[in-house]
Amino acid sequence: MSRILQTARQTTDLRQSALVKAALRLAAQRCPTDITTADLAQAVGISQGAVFRHFSSKQAVWLAVLDWVSEHLMHDLHAAVQSRHSSSEGFNPLAALQDVFVAHVDFVVSHPGVPRVVFQELQHAEETPLKTAVRALMEQYRALVIELLLNAKSQKLLAPDTNVPSAAVLFLGSVQGLVMQLLVSGQVQAMAAQAPGVFAIYLRGITLRDTP
Repeated sequence: MSRILQTARQTTDLRQSALVKAALRLAAQRCPTDITTADLAQAVGISQGAVFRHFSSKQAVWLAVLDWVSEHLMHDLHAAVQSRHSSSEGFNPLAALQDVFVAHVDFVVSHPGVPRVVFQELQHAEETPLKTAVRALMEQYRALVIELLLNAKSQKLLAPDTNVPSAAVLFLGSVQGLVMQLLVSGQVQAMAAQAPGVFAIYLRGITLRDTP
């Protein structure tokens, strides 16, 4: 690749990254569907026409946003699990599940625009590329949670007859419930404050005890 093409590629990558981050910042303040390419251009200090030199459409921007969310959220969740695998005390899947819960809450606290983007797409009755991207993210997340729950079940850490798929649904629903409260109240720190208590109730439900 020539130096000119490499420089152009780097410039595009930087602009695309800046536009994705701007979209997330704006989504924390307003409905994503109301955010225009002019808004995005202004947020990063470029012309509206320049936006379309880096993305073919506004939908392409939001697809890039969801790609970014998927990559970074799943990285944080897997890192939380990996840190437990590295523990000298041995791997505790329920402690790892708690760390995943906390990592997700921390991610939303750091990027409060994410829930608006995700829930906005799930409201559409028809299938869209953005909705497909959200579903793919949720499937990755669900697979990780089920893996941890199956590990816990194999170690006899769950209450007898615990239904693992249902326990996974309840886990994801618990996080989503906190997210919905954030969207209603707008109080980001309240979500972080309530998270430990919510997980404790979840844990009692699947193990009949209070701590991992």
